Amino acid sequence: MQVVVHLPRPGSPEGDPPTRRALLEAAATAVGRLVDAAYADDADPAWATAIRRYEDGWIRKVVRRSRGINWRRVQDLPGIGVEHDGASVRALLPGPVGDLPGEVRKLQVGGTEAADEPAADAPDAVDGDPPPPAALAVAVNPAVTMTAGKAAAQAGHAAQLAWHAMPSARRREWAAAGCPVRLVPVTQEQWTAALDRSGVVVRDGGLTEVTPGTTTALAWW
Repeated sequence: MQVVVHLPRPGSPEGDPPTRRALLEAAATAVGRLVDAAYADDADPAWATAIRRYEDGWIRKVVRRSRGINWRRVQDLPGIGVEHDGASVRALLPGPVGDLPGEVRKLQVGGTEAADEPAADAPDAVDGDPPPPAALAVAVNPAVTMTAGKAAAQAGHAAQLAWHAMPSARRREWAAAGCPVRLVPVTQEQWTAALDRSGVVVRDGGLTEVTPGTTTALAWW
């Protein structure tokens, strides 16, 4: 699955770059909506087939950065776009790497970085608090260094696994609300506690940035 994020240059006419939190939340929401659309009763058969084939194999996500005309060109490709709190993301229908459209193939994987929010503006870390109504709570491992693009892929993977792990009634509630995601900042101590209560644990395959088997993200609801 290719996940394209809009990362304009600071001060450009396209707007300011998103914060890391907004980028991760938007990416996870886009993945959640894409999976939900593919499993809907009235889903496009091509979408349903693509997602099932993807999930039967190795679930890998690649985050690519885009701006300007290149960002506008990917809007016509099959997928789900999300605009959230200053972040714009498009999760594309998955397929073989060899079949990537030219509009996607030219986009860079590196440089997918985003700034953290100022401490005064960032949400407080929450330990044990329920997420806002209908939102999926996602946390990334504070002990693992990841670019924003890598972390966004892990958050998206958590959202995809959560869609399947949720009880059906909770899944319908989440989908009806638009698959909102709340990134929960955690300390190492809170992370350890969250491991015990999370409905989803993401362990990375180790192809980029981290060693195989690294626990990168959690999700709960």
